[in-house]
Amino acid sequence: MKHMIAAALVLVAGAAAADPVEGLWKTKPDDNGNFGYVEIKPCGATLCGTLVKAFDGTGTEIASPNVGKQIVWDMTAEGDGAYGGGKVWAPDRDKTYKSKMQLSGNALAVSGCVLGGMICRDSDWTRVK
Repeated sequence: MKHMIAAALVLVAGAAAADPVEGLWKTKPDDNGNFGYVEIKPCGATLCGTLVKAFDGTGTEIASPNVGKQIVWDMTAEGDGAYGGGKVWAPDRDKTYKSKMQLSGNALAVSGCVLGGMICRDSDWTRVK
């Protein structure tokens, strides 16, 4: 009986463990000098990220019609800090990129391509919390 309870506790703890990429991330400034905070969290079986705050080039919080919109979706963990199979939307160019991410400590390299890989873009995000 003790072994069954211990096994059940391990299963529950494992299911509740957060993915290492979950949290609040500061984006690199875009073409307009603006940046944002993106909250990455589970969305069903994948991960998604929503813009929760926007800032101008001086770091002053600004109103943005993009706050509350998904920036990242359908990302899946591939192991060793790699994530793929998802999409990233860049509000400054209004383009959606087939994307991947690579987590390294408190840095997240986000990259993606459109038009079959002809146009690519990358951005380094830093963990806020």
